[in-house]
Amino acid sequence: MLLLGLLVTGGLYATLAPATAEETSNQEDLVAEGRELFLLGCSFCHGQNGEGVLTQEGAQLGPALAGTGAAAVDFQVGTGRMPLVQTSAQAPSKPEIYSQDQIDALAAFVASLGPGPAIPEESDYSTEGLSPEERAEAEARGGQIFLTNCTACHNFAGSGGAMPRGGYAPTIRGVDPKYIYEAMLTGPQSMDNFSNGNIPPESKRDVIAYIESLEEKPGYGGFGLGGLGPVAEGLFAWVVGVGSLVGFAIWIAAHTTRTSRKKKSELAAEGADA
Repeated sequence: MLLLGLLVTGGLYATLAPATAEETSNQEDLVAEGRELFLLGCSFCHGQNGEGVLTQEGAQLGPALAGTGAAAVDFQVGTGRMPLVQTSAQAPSKPEIYSQDQIDALAAFVASLGPGPAIPEESDYSTEGLSPEERAEAEARGGQIFLTNCTACHNFAGSGGAMPRGGYAPTIRGVDPKYIYEAMLTGPQSMDNFSNGNIPPESKRDVIAYIESLEEKPGYGGFGLGGLGPVAEGLFAWVVGVGSLVGFAIWIAAHTTRTSRKKKSELAAEGADA
């Protein structure tokens, strides 16, 4: 029995150990590749080991990255926000400069600095497999979460809005669902961090379903004006509405003046003939 136990144990180890070693080796190679990319494109602001960099005045040039996780890297680099072109109040979205394989390598290196949120699986954020009934229920649940937590910054229609100190909440319409999920998970820049303890993964997917419904369903209120809310509507009312009334009033006054002058000229002509 002892001999049989040793043979079974040794066989299982011989079968599983090479695969585990190969996976570990692949992960180490990915981390090494990510470190090379990091040193080339990210270390100027974040330090050679992701420890962060301070300016001579003590301001934060680049934050420390330990504990931010792979999801934060995938969001920031995948949406083109990183690397920064120049320091500003907020990093704008722009075309990405790294391939997805390079982004995965950078994410693996940053994840090796400390535990943090991992890149979500497609099943976490995709709504493609939902039936019409399930989608309707998900949209209703996600709408309640969105209206409670997101409209203050992103607008009721997801069109974005201004934030203090030069920042802004970007539009979330037409954004890849994976990046919406990662933004909720990691809380980039001025955004709050909604961990899976605060909003579970299935509820995050419900929010994504609601945002997708905003893109698919037509607006029934006439001109949408970009969905920017009362500011755009008030500006339109003042410029177009009040402006049209002022222009019409000026036209009436000018027309009345011309009529009065014409009558005076006619009366003067009649007096001269008399």
